[in-house]
Amino acid sequence: MDMNAVKGLVAEKPVVIFSRSQCSMSYTVKTLISSFGANPTVYELDEIPNGHQIETLLLQLGCQPCVPAIFIGQKLIGGARELMSLQVRNELMPLLMSARAIWV
Repeated sequence: MDMNAVKGLVAEKPVVIFSRSQCSMSYTVKTLISSFGANPTVYELDEIPNGHQIETLLLQLGCQPCVPAIFIGQKLIGGARELMSLQVRNELMPLLMSARAIWV
């Protein structure tokens, strides 16, 4: 598995979250994005066969920690800290709108 695999998983999807099912920060991120009316594609890395390989690739992309990893408009946003920062600066909703994840 290589970086093209991750790109394939996020292609043509407005919002993608790589998560772990028992991660509280992943839950928070999913809840925040869903609160805007977006329907993110979520990959629970602890529940899919190649999850460990994807985690390794996310680390190589610079995700520290590797989950949650959020892609909006096929661009890596980062993790929970970066997403919360966008929210505080009132930049999350416009970003979701530009990715066509929500309509207002």
